[in-house]
Amino acid sequence: MTKKRLDRDKKWGFQGFPYYQMRMDTEDFHGLVSIIKLIDGDFFFWEYPKAGKTPVCGRGMLWLQLIPDGQHRAITAKFLPATRTVQGVRYSKSVSIWYVDVIDGWGYDEDNVAYFTDQYLDVIFDVEGDVVIDDRDELDAAYKSGDLSEEQYQRAIEEGNAIVTELCSDVIKTQLWCENILDIAMKRIERNDNVFKKNV
Repeated sequence: MTKKRLDRDKKWGFQGFPYYQMRMDTEDFHGLVSIIKLIDGDFFFWEYPKAGKTPVCGRGMLWLQLIPDGQHRAITAKFLPATRTVQGVRYSKSVSIWYVDVIDGWGYDEDNVAYFTDQYLDVIFDVEGDVVIDDRDELDAAYKSGDLSEEQYQRAIEEGNAIVTELCSDVIKTQLWCENILDIAMKRIERNDNVFKKNV
């Protein structure tokens, strides 16, 4: 299993980008919320059957990351720039894509940046209706090699199925949910209301 920091300073190389992290307890969400503002960088795209060429990072985008209490998932909603026009293509929705990691647990590093332990399985989906279950082969291999217990393996599968049922069955509802959480988080950042900041 791989440890991933929410400021995404390793694989994605977002070190230096403004990073915000907070605990949130509202009617709609209980858990950890983090935001990365992508203030620079060329656009990088993934390709999907229904959505086509989909921006996942680039200048002006924002990543909202959520780790809900009592669940084994880290949700990343990749918000488009305010103009929603990327390299000449006009996007009608605010979130280009969701990437949900199934996780074994999470915590805080010494510098107070939150991290999660990735448990291989991922669910990727978008507003156009693409739903991809990714890295199931890695999950199976980890179980067969003994890196995962039977309990961890079954829990990961169950969590993946729950993510599809809860988040992918009504994507517009999921989008509005994420937009609401983002709005609350941004207001807290403006008020400096119990928010951990890095590179700000």
